[in-house]
Amino acid sequence: MPDVKYWLGFNLVNGVGPAKVQALLDYFGSLAAAWQATELQLAQIGFDRRTIKNLQETRTAVDLDRALDQVQAAGIHLLTWESPDYPAYLKEIPAPPPLLYAQGELQETDQWAVAVVGTRRLTSYGRQVTQDIVAGLVRHNITIVSGLARGIDAVAHKTAVEMGGRTIAVLGSGLDAIYPTEHRQLAHSIAQGHGALISEYGLGVQPEAKNFPPRNRIISGLSLGILVVEAAERSGALITANFAAEQNRDVFAVPGNINSPASRGPNQLIQQGARLVTGVEDILEELNIHMVAEHTAVQMALPETAEEIALYAHLSSQPVHIDDLSRASGLPTGMVSSTLTIMELKGMVRQVGGMNYILCREPDPAYEVREQEIERLRDSQSPNLSIS
Repeated sequence: MPDVKYWLGFNLVNGVGPAKVQALLDYFGSLAAAWQATELQLAQIGFDRRTIKNLQETRTAVDLDRALDQVQAAGIHLLTWESPDYPAYLKEIPAPPPLLYAQGELQETDQWAVAVVGTRRLTSYGRQVTQDIVAGLVRHNITIVSGLARGIDAVAHKTAVEMGGRTIAVLGSGLDAIYPTEHRQLAHSIAQGHGALISEYGLGVQPEAKNFPPRNRIISGLSLGILVVEAAERSGALITANFAAEQNRDVFAVPGNINSPASRGPNQLIQQGARLVTGVEDILEELNIHMVAEHTAVQMALPETAEEIALYAHLSSQPVHIDDLSRASGLPTGMVSSTLTIMELKGMVRQVGGMNYILCREPDPAYEVREQEIERLRDSQSPNLSIS
């Protein structure tokens, strides 16, 4: 997209947010043309003196081609309102970010997303509930969105990664300034095959407090609904819940001990009308996500060879080591490895680390391996193969 460097340029100008970007597009037709705007033209569309000065200084100081090269060299790609892969639900919210910095991959299936947020000072109860509910959502192919913060956010992301699911982390800083720093490895895992890191802030932007409320509107904007597990009465999680309500997203909350400070936030949300959640089914039913999970399961490629059939029978949403698959199927380890590689390319299985594999989706209940089909495949392709 040839104009992307100009979207980057305006993103670097202090005081130019979604409303001003829209005004520039309405007046000039493109940000490439708007980059050359005169002071008089900018004043005519409502730019104040300070913003005009900021723009003039940025145009003088920044080489847009070099700035774009730096972003791309960092393994980051840019999404604008005009990009076909800009998240559709996010684009629907009031004042969506004109430019997103993304590392990793955003997929079409990420539109089926639920945000999971909460306190940094989680309890053992909050940890267990988060793990259980996120695991249930991942098994139904739901992408988990959160903010990479300590506590509930981190547990949500880690559980999704460990389950072989997808997760999106929204940062309140540049993607080169991961915060907190102890989550750098987690961020790397997310970007390398388990989802994406995204931010509306450019390279070098540090995680200042003022960045996080705007970040929270993106978390809710990416999601069908938001789950608050544990949170204080005044917290970022409740700010995210407020954004969700304004964006017409569903708000869910896990009830907790009335004497626990960590439960005051979600208990308050329930009093205000949030859906009380005691298990993943409450979320799936409210969002009618069962139909989505069933549809995606039918779309999964089915095993075609005797080797694939043998491995398919011993795989599920729980990780299984390649050695265990070899023993259970009776296939040599080398054959198991090569077959799993093919199945991974077909989108049937995913490696989740340490030579452990899971099915990308739950097996289709309508699929049954018939004895005569196994015999045909065994005779035609692998005469010496024994399938139990």
